[in-house]
Amino acid sequence: MSTVTVTEFIEAQDVDVWRLLTDLSARAGWLSAVGAVEVLTPGAFAAGTAWREARVRPGGDEQSEEFLVVEAAAPHRLVLSSPGAGVDYRITWTLRTVERRRRGCTQVTVEQEAVPTAPYGRVLALILGGLAARAVEGALRRDLADLARAVAPASSAEAA
Repeated sequence: MSTVTVTEFIEAQDVDVWRLLTDLSARAGWLSAVGAVEVLTPGAFAAGTAWREARVRPGGDEQSEEFLVVEAAAPHRLVLSSPGAGVDYRITWTLRTVERRRRGCTQVTVEQEAVPTAPYGRVLALILGGLAARAVEGALRRDLADLARAVAPASSAEAA
C-alpha cells in the first residue's frame, strides 16, 4: 500500500470550500484536469453518491475514473473510493479551520491511499511506486490549487 498526502491553505471558510468540493455539477468548471462529470446516483450529495469523471492526463489523453462517497461529514471530512486496474484508491479530504495571517482560512489535506487488489498491482507498485507517487502528488497539488482559485473569488465576494 502506498500513501500520498498533500496539504494546502485556502483563504476561504471551510463551508465555502466544502460547498464547492461537493458540488458535482460545478466540478468540471473548476478542476482543470476534468473534462466532464456524469453523476451516477440521484439525490443529494452524501455517503453512497457516485460519479464518473473524464480526467485529462498530462499527455493529453482522457481517462475515466469513478468515485463513490464512503463518508461525508460536512464541512470537515470527505472520504471517497475509486476502483482502479489492480489497485483500489481511497481519497480522504480533511478541512480544518485555522488562523493564518490573522485571518480565518481552511487547511485542506488530501490523502490518497493505493491498495493493490491483484498480484500484478503489487508488482507494478514495487516497480513504479516512486514514479506513481510523484505523479499522484502532482495531480493532488493541481486539484488543490484549482480548488483554491475557484473558491477564493466566491469567498471574497461574500465578505464584501
